[in-house]
Amino acid sequence: MFKTGFDNNKYLKEQTEAILRRVDKFGDKLYLEFGGKLCFDFHAARVLPGYDPNVKIRLLQSLKDKISIMLCIHAEDIEKGRLRGDFGITYDEATLKLIDDLRKWDLDVLAVVITRYDGQSSALVFKNKLMRRNEKVYLHSPIEGYPTDIDTICSDRGFGKNDYIKTEKPIVVVTAPGPNSGKLSTCLSQIYHEHKRKINSGYAKFETFPVWNLPLKHPVNIAYEAATANIQDFNLVDPFHLNKYNKIATNYNRDVESFPILQLILKRIIEKNETDFPVYNSPTDMGVNRVYWGIVDEKVIEDASKQELIRRYFRYYSEYVMGIEKKQTVSRVRLLMEELGVKVEDRRVVSFARKSADEAEKKGKGHEGIYCGAAIELGDGRIVSGKNSKLMHASSSLVLNAIKTLARIPDEIHLLSPQVIGQIAKLKKGVFETDSESLDLQETLIALSISSTTNHTAELAMNKLAHLKNCEMHMTHMPTPGDEIGLKRLGVNLTTDGRFSSPKLFIR
Repeated sequence: MFKTGFDNNKYLKEQTEAILRRVDKFGDKLYLEFGGKLCFDFHAARVLPGYDPNVKIRLLQSLKDKISIMLCIHAEDIEKGRLRGDFGITYDEATLKLIDDLRKWDLDVLAVVITRYDGQSSALVFKNKLMRRNEKVYLHSPIEGYPTDIDTICSDRGFGKNDYIKTEKPIVVVTAPGPNSGKLSTCLSQIYHEHKRKINSGYAKFETFPVWNLPLKHPVNIAYEAATANIQDFNLVDPFHLNKYNKIATNYNRDVESFPILQLILKRIIEKNETDFPVYNSPTDMGVNRVYWGIVDEKVIEDASKQELIRRYFRYYSEYVMGIEKKQTVSRVRLLMEELGVKVEDRRVVSFARKSADEAEKKGKGHEGIYCGAAIELGDGRIVSGKNSKLMHASSSLVLNAIKTLARIPDEIHLLSPQVIGQIAKLKKGVFETDSESLDLQETLIALSISSTTNHTAELAMNKLAHLKNCEMHMTHMPTPGDEIGLKRLGVNLTTDGRFSSPKLFIR
């Protein structure tokens, strides 16, 4: 059963007040760097059950009359086609999606800043594409000596050579489709220009994780460390905060490492204008994070965070098998699991999926010598299994079994007639010349929707598909492209054992 451990309304109240207090502290304007995901923050929703993945959008809506929004994207990320893992789209596509998503909530984007632009052709194409849709785009070039050469950075050869983006609202939210997009340098560049114009603007950071007032080894913070293991981030006690206030606060390595330089840059910008400007004493001081105040059941939060740790392990291991991720990332998350005493078997669906694969092998019911099992945990705690066959992929049989269970349809009743399955298989093999006749999930869902027009039982079952959203699912083998598309659209939380679903190296 789904248990709630987080109260969005309590969080919104505390978070809104914290941001407004920070604006008052600086006088004229606050540049608020938004770390993490602005929309669809599924990591936060998984480790904080009850957390609305779009609660930050609700926060911005409540401050709508006081904010402008800027998006940053690193030119090299455009050039290299860097992917955002949760949606499987490139960062430039994610930027376009973020603009559209914000507009759905009646929030507009003032400008897109392409950072560290150094002649990358793909970045220039992206700029032109946006400008021809009447979007404002600015190019920020690399600054020689950034971030250590303070004299150059805080001069007309540094921040001064960047275009100044005029803003009118007291809060400027600076966000991006992912990490390392140049948000901080964009904030500092704007503050430099504004202090030259006698505008008292300041900087603060909105970062959901790590939660500064939870212990360093709390499962929520460990889960965040696992989420960033691929970029070698790690949590630590903020030494500046401890030294100044004799209080323990949790932060992470990049913020702690960059703080002395950031403090020097801010001082240089302010001293140049002889403005009475508050200087931060620690990286924790810079933050406005109030997540802790939204936690209403710590036990639920701890359990959910341990489950997220297991999911991260499976994800990284699968990416390692595919050649995407490094072995040290997998090993790092394994160590974090051991630290909390967490095993992969603590994810309930894992043993059911593996048992299903074993049963398929014993009966000799697989495909191409591969015996794949799958299992899903429904919202009420029941677990349903499925396995692959010559007719269907494991994910296809699992989803059909799950919606039959939800609709209380007896197991012996078919949702898809053998004739329909046979005709699709014939089309795949005879016309499309595919390697497999077995139906992947995307094909199965299309066949189900067609069958539902003449089969009332299939219609009843199809209406239950929405109930699979956010359900936990595990497969012994990695999904094929057609399975992956179907599972993403259903919104399940999928993990796999990282084995290939076919002995062939090239599948079509």
